[in-house]
Amino acid sequence: MGRGRQKAKATKQAREIKYFTPNTDLSALERELAEARGENPDSHDGNESDDYDTDRWDYDDERY
Repeated sequence: MGRGRQKAKATKQAREIKYFTPNTDLSALERELAEARGENPDSHDGNESDDYDTDRWDYDDERY
């Protein structure tokens, strides 16, 4: 194989690697990161504040 074809093939392979984006399994990534931190992502101990906690402002619309 000549140098031109070899370089073109290497360039093509480099371009494929650079722009190839495989599908990411986000749930598997979350499990892996939780294991690395020593946590269980499915359990919630209730001590942490949740973004969806209810507060007194949740009930303001009931009177309308």
